Amino acid sequence: MTIEEFDAALSALGWKVADFCRATGLHRNTPSRWRTEGVPIPEWVPKHLGLLQDVQRLHAAYLVPPSPTAAD
Repeated sequence: MTIEEFDAALSALGWKVADFCRATGLHRNTPSRWRTEGVPIPEWVPKHLGLLQDVQRLHAAYLVPPSPTAAD
């Protein structure tokens, strides 16, 4: 995963880097090291973000009531 892909995944979730760090227990400086020091993003990060995006899609598909339409 590139840092751009990381940023895009967070954006799609509506998360900030700080939200990701709190949710995963990472130190708040870790993503900064990925960005500025060239430290590789661990393999679990894209998998974790992918799962979160899947949960978000499932939530939208099955738990969010549909919006009323003009036909209703």
